[in-house]
Amino acid sequence: MPIYLTIAQIVIAVALIAVLALQVKGGGLGGIFGQSDGVYRTKRGVEKTLFQVTIVLAVIFIVLSVVIVRVSST
Repeated sequence: MPIYLTIAQIVIAVALIAVLALQVKGGGLGGIFGQSDGVYRTKRGVEKTLFQVTIVLAVIFIVLSVVIVRVSST
């Protein structure tokens, strides 16, 4: 298996973890104490960009994982 695929997967995984850590949590602990989280709000600005980057990184990670499995099995 080419080493560059493994390095690329590690870089994508670290980037995905970083983007997930930057995202804002919704209600936090408020839901435990009865605070309603039924308010609908749209994602805007940086929050929307982080959400879209998360989706793209996840898709790239999955595709890269499948490619690595296919290359290593032949």
